[in-house]
Amino acid sequence: MTANVAGYLLQLLAASWLGVEGYSEFASLLAVQLLCAVPALAMQNVVAREVVRGASLRAVRAMMWRCAALVAAVAVVLIPVVAVVLDVGVWAAAAALGAAPALVILSGEQGILQGGNHFRALATVLAMAGTARVAPALLALAFGGGAAGALWAGAGGIVGAAIVAGRIARSTTGSVDPPTAGSGDAGSSREPMTKTVGVLPVLRAVQVQAALMALSSVDLIVVRIVLDEVDASRYSLGTIATKIAFWLPQAVGVVLYPRMAQPTHSARAIRDALSVLSVIGVVAVLGAALAAPLAPLFAGADYAPIQGMLWLFALHGAILAVLQGALLSAIAVERTALAAVTWIGLAVEVTLMLAFARTIESLIGTAVSVAAVTTTIVAVVVLRAARTHPAPADPVLH
Repeated sequence: MTANVAGYLLQLLAASWLGVEGYSEFASLLAVQLLCAVPALAMQNVVAREVVRGASLRAVRAMMWRCAALVAAVAVVLIPVVAVVLDVGVWAAAAALGAAPALVILSGEQGILQGGNHFRALATVLAMAGTARVAPALLALAFGGGAAGALWAGAGGIVGAAIVAGRIARSTTGSVDPPTAGSGDAGSSREPMTKTVGVLPVLRAVQVQAALMALSSVDLIVVRIVLDEVDASRYSLGTIATKIAFWLPQAVGVVLYPRMAQPTHSARAIRDALSVLSVIGVVAVLGAALAAPLAPLFAGADYAPIQGMLWLFALHGAILAVLQGALLSAIAVERTALAAVTWIGLAVEVTLMLAFARTIESLIGTAVSVAAVTTTIVAVVVLRAARTHPAPADPVLH
């Protein structure tokens, strides 16, 4: 929660300090940074699953560093592409991509804590990481560093957070491997598996997370193509409500994921997760509708035209949160082919937005409609598969 609040504060202050003319560049670069976090999100999920199943921490950390090196190489190649597509400077594009390798290591350490059911230590790391990323960025913005300066400052904070997270994880787990899920305490752990943890499971999880993150962020990229600078900034501010509704119930997936990875508890955990996420989503939409009149007070009068649509932005995030829960369960039981539905939804959304959307209303309406259809299909498939085809007890992973 601390990390999420810090992130929302950064975007609100950036909207105010950069102005309605300059905020869309910052928001678009943040969307790119979110997409760069996809390998990190996949890393946490895969590491947590492998720890639940008894993989050794040494093997897990070796895999983390291999993946971080791959991510660094890809980030270097993507810098000029991002600069051209978003019409930003190379320095700004590099700032958005620069933190990606450190995020992989940070998320891997979080996965070790999550898979070992060390949720108190995990909460500490999450709060610390959110603060370390946002505080330097806020200082950079306050001193006129602009979008690129803020993102570079945030990248430095993430590197520091990754170092601290590693120390916390090692001090929490000690020199022994964490217990398997459901064991209750370290004393009941079984002998850790000595097999090598390969990169391939991470790549499979990456394409699932990539589909989700792309679907949740692509509108922030398209908006700079189809709207003018002022409306693009207004739309970008509205997506703060989307992000709040999307990330608010993040703890639900974090806590239930180890149970999703256990064959005996998977089906029940999936049902519980989707039910809780749906309830929280309804509350988030109602909250956005009630709080809408306050938006211009925090961000400025220039953003008043979107206050009546904030509930739609929140609905978008709430739907995506349910989709995230369903896709997490697919990663937990290694049914990652289901991500194809999300990729199709992404293609449909981009096509419709580029062809027909020319206003804020039509953009957010398209995003909500496509997300709703995609989420419904994925959730139905996941629930049916969990009920009729439970995950195997000892799958061959590598």
